[in-house]
Amino acid sequence: MSNATFEVYTDAAGQWRWRLVHDNGNVIADSGEGYASRQKATQGIESVKGNAPDAEVVDVDG
Repeated sequence: MSNATFEVYTDAAGQWRWRLVHDNGNVIADSGEGYASRQKATQGIESVKGNAPDAEVVDVDG
């Protein structure tokens, strides 16, 4: 079972967003952009889930 949950919500501008929240309440990740519909925000979640399950961590500072 996961220790995190995706939340879908509307921001102050009426745009749909998502965030990944750990069970302890900390936000682990967020959409970084607003979407025009809930469906598009949900597609963003599915994209993250599907495209980065084994994403590599790289050091870009040197």
